[in-house]
Amino acid sequence: MSRRKLISTTLACLLVQFVCYCCCAGVEEVKSEMVDVQKAFTEHEVVPDVVDAAPKELLKVSYPSGVSANGGDELTPTQVKDQPTLEWSADPSAYYTLFMVDPDAPGRTDPKFRSVCHWFVGNIPGDKIGEGDHRIAFIGSGPPQGSGLHRYVFLVYRQEGGKVDLSDAPRTSNRSRNNRLNFQHKDYVKKYNLGPLVAGNLYQAQFDDYVPTLHAQLSSGTE
Repeated sequence: MSRRKLISTTLACLLVQFVCYCCCAGVEEVKSEMVDVQKAFTEHEVVPDVVDAAPKELLKVSYPSGVSANGGDELTPTQVKDQPTLEWSADPSAYYTLFMVDPDAPGRTDPKFRSVCHWFVGNIPGDKIGEGDHRIAFIGSGPPQGSGLHRYVFLVYRQEGGKVDLSDAPRTSNRSRNNRLNFQHKDYVKKYNLGPLVAGNLYQAQFDDYVPTLHAQLSSGTE
């Protein structure tokens, strides 16, 4: 075999090995991501407090402050006060429903207000949250002083039947507590015949100096 052909063959073999490695690494990364969200939902008892089973995909939740939700890590109310961007493996031809809830109000040891709804958006085309029907507007975390860590859980469901009629669903602004306390997201999953839970994430937060500002905001409106 000539030297040129030997080099060519060797390079081809190395290229094949590199491609195989990249593909395998990608598969392992996906597997790891699947395990992470399921492990997080179990370790932080989101299963069974909020859902019966964890999703397979970790929902990417990124805040303008530069922080991201990461399966239960602690963030501050100041860091998460503004509406985040969300990303998941969405089918652009499908519609989705998003819930964000706090199952630990007023505190985890006595969650008599379980759950508090922080965000409810339906009929989201693909992952275009801004084009969805925002029924309960986004608010950040407002755990009462001395109540310890609260879990804030994001859930994305696929709407298997396409768009749903949300005309009778509550509509609440970001200046009101109306319709937020004792919010049972499972009732809406059943009522609107939503499909599977496809993605989720959570973080934890406790009181900081921003919380009184949020509580004042929620007392300024009636809708």
